[in-house]
Order: sequence, then structure tokens, then C-alpha cells
Amino acid sequence: MHFVVKFFPEITIKSNPVRKRMSRQLADNLRKLLRQLDDRIQVRKDWEKIDVIAPDAVSHLSDRIEEVLSHTPGIANFARVQQFPLGDLDDIYQKTLAAWGDKLAGKTFCVRAKRTGKHDFQSLDVEQYVGGGLNQNTEAAGVKLKNPDITVKLEIRHDKLNIIEQLHQGLGGFPLGTQDPVLSLVSGGFDSTVASYLTIKRGIRTHYLFFNLGGRQHELGVKEVAFYLWEKYAASHRVRFVTVPFDEVVAEILENVDDSYMGVTLKRMMLRAASVIAKELEVDAVVTGEAIAQVSSQTLKNLAVIDSVTDTLVLRPLIASDKTDIIRTAREIGTEEFAANMPEYCGVISVKPTTRAKMEKVLHEETRFDFSVLDRAVSNRVMQNIDEVMQDLREDAPPVEIVTAPGSATVIDIRHPTEEEVNPLELDGTEVETIPFYRLSTAFHKLDKDKHYLLYCDRGVMSQLHASHLLDEGYRNVGVYRPEKPKH
Repeated sequence: MHFVVKFFPEITIKSNPVRKRMSRQLADNLRKLLRQLDDRIQVRKDWEKIDVIAPDAVSHLSDRIEEVLSHTPGIANFARVQQFPLGDLDDIYQKTLAAWGDKLAGKTFCVRAKRTGKHDFQSLDVEQYVGGGLNQNTEAAGVKLKNPDITVKLEIRHDKLNIIEQLHQGLGGFPLGTQDPVLSLVSGGFDSTVASYLTIKRGIRTHYLFFNLGGRQHELGVKEVAFYLWEKYAASHRVRFVTVPFDEVVAEILENVDDSYMGVTLKRMMLRAASVIAKELEVDAVVTGEAIAQVSSQTLKNLAVIDSVTDTLVLRPLIASDKTDIIRTAREIGTEEFAANMPEYCGVISVKPTTRAKMEKVLHEETRFDFSVLDRAVSNRVMQNIDEVMQDLREDAPPVEIVTAPGSATVIDIRHPTEEEVNPLELDGTEVETIPFYRLSTAFHKLDKDKHYLLYCDRGVMSQLHASHLLDEGYRNVGVYRPEKPKH
């Protein structure tokens, strides 16, 4: 099994030292990610591309490898190929016939060849020779140069022939780790998750900062979506998730700040706290999901007043985005369902929020705020590695039954639908249901109470967390299914 990975075009136009650094970083990232699937998968880099080579023994992992490649920043596209030593035109034709002959039956087709290096033939010669042979010696419906049913793609690179079986679009952007890190303020909604994704895609190691306004379920939801973003798009680099208890700050604002200035004041308090934590993490910028005029606090006048509270750079990737565009991106990256099912916790709601905050008025309102409350919130922050992000939510919870064989129990696959589709769970003799984890809390009470259920996810993190939560709610017919890893 062989994949050829092409660099994002912005990488290829960089100066030679920068291109070398970025391509080396991308290769290192892929090695880390693919090693988690199987340590026999090889990653080889040259000036033009990266080759990912997996032995036949791991052919069952092809979909998982493709998933890693499609979600890793820095990749323009990648192709699954059959690679051979380069022969003459007839040898190229014979190998192409073996790979594509049966697939052309009843289909129109054309042959497209790309060539790098010095050869005694041109790309057009390859297309005409191979295309003519396939047309005469297969059951194809004929050659069609415009909009054919199938395009047979060949790449000739110096002394190698690549017959492309499938071509996939990559994520684009820069390899993770090639840019300085940032701290993203996340609430779990559409905007903050898409903003975080965009910084990840640009190659920025993105830490997460969550201001807990008092809702345990909200905290659980935000941690889940942050974990999802990291695991799917950024797992090559360890990042931190920081939780700041902000309920006392909200109470102080509600009691002492003028109604119309509550929202602006809350944002300023958040930026103050974020700046302290960013400095501790040695991060020079914070990220928010704000967009111009989406809500009252996000007018240009208000944003200027909010930003004036800190010298830390504030990045807003969505600043000129429409809500429909943000939701569409959330759907594409798999966070739409998270946001739509995120528990709401409204901390500060002004009856008549100002859209043109005056600095002197803000400063006057803040004189009535007890800043020791903010200092206490920051000092009580909890900082965790992202892969350990849900440990504290399991504290003091009932012990969870973990089994390696489901027996007569029903297994519930709680993975995100995109994960479940790529690698569906099939167990001989065992009933398997699919309920995404963000719907589990509302769906579980409708299940047959006389049955025993085992929750399943790839890493066992989400399944154990949700089983613990259901046990805490009084259910006793739930556990976790964690199959033993195959040895090789």
C-alpha cells in the first residue's frame, strides 16, 4: 500500500530553507500520527513529495491511513498509487491494463500523464499509447477527452511509474508546529470551534481556554469538542486545555455593573484573564470566534474598547465571516452537531446592551468591580494536557465496568458519525447500535431498561466518561466495551 502526498502550494513557493523546514515538519507529524496506527508504516520525504508506505500486513488500515492524511494540515492532496520501476511505453501500458482494465467496462475514459525527469518519450506519447491500448483491449465504451466517466492518471517521476488508484483532497494550510502557538477562547458553539480549526489549519499549535460560567454539562460539552478538534486535526502536538471558574466574576458583574455595559465588561475580564494565562504558556496571541456585528458586543466600537484592556495580540479568524459560512464550515469539519447540542449557560444578558461603548464609562463601571474576584478565578484555573482533559469530570463518579468481550450485552457505538462511517464497528453475534455521544444523554433513557449496554469509542475516553455520567444519574445497566488491541 503506497500513498504519494503533495505539499500545499504555499509551502512549495517558500524559500528553500523554509520549504525544507515545513516539509520536514509535515513528515515528522505524519510519522507521529501513523505510528499510532502501526509502527510498520513508513514515511519518506524528498524535495517534491512525501511517500507513505505500508506493508500488506496492515492493508486493513487503509481507510484509517487515508483519514489521517485527509485531516493533517499542510497537505494539498494525496494519491493511493501502485508504484513500479519505469519501463518502456509497452511496459507502462501493460501495468496500467492490469490495474484499470476491468474497471473500464462500459465506461468512457481518458488517460492523463504527468512526467518529471528526462525520458525518450513525451507525456502525450504515454497518453496516446496507453489510451489506444486500453480502448482496443478492454470493454470500455470508448475514449472521451472531455468529461469522461473515468480519468486514468499516471505519474512518471524519473525512474518510477505511479499508477494512481484514487486521488484525495487534503486539508491545505501549513504543517502544525511551523507557526508560533496561540490560546483559543472556546465556548463550544459554532464560532469558537471554527476559529480554533482555522488556526490549526494554518499550522498553529492551538491551546484552549474555557471560562466556566457555572454549568457542569457545558464544561463537559466544551471539553469534548476541544478533544475532538485536537484528536482529528492536531494530534501530532500536545496542547493544553485551561478551565477558569468564572461564575463569581459573572456574579460580581451582575451585582455591580450597569446593565448596558455587562457584556463588554465580561469580555474585558475574559481578556485580562486570557492574557495572564497566555503569558504563563509563553503564547503571544489569543484567538476568539468574534465576527463583526454578529452580537451587540461585536461592533467595531465595542471590540476596540474590549481589546484596549490588554497588550496581548487578539486574533479573530472569523471577523468578516457570515454566520451561514461559519455553520457550513462547522458541518464540513464535524463540529456542527456539537454546537447544535451544546448545553447553554447564559451568564450575562443585558436588556439593552450598548453597541457603542465609551471608554470612560467602561472604566467608571469597572471601579465598582472587585478585582480580587478576577484574581481568585485566575489562580483557581485548572490546566490539563488535552489527552487528559476529562479526567477531573470522572472524579468521585461510580466505578465503570470495562469489558473486552461484550457477551450478551448490546454495544453502543458513541463515536462521531464521520469516525463510525470510516471504520464501522462489526461484532459477530453482538447487537450494535450507533448513538453519537452528544445525543446519548437524551437518548439513553428511551432504551430498554432490561438490557445491558456497553459504550464503545476508539480510545475509550469518551465511552468511560459517558458511562460514568450515566451511572452518576442512577443507571446501572451501562458499562464500557474496550476490545484488546491486536498484537503483531
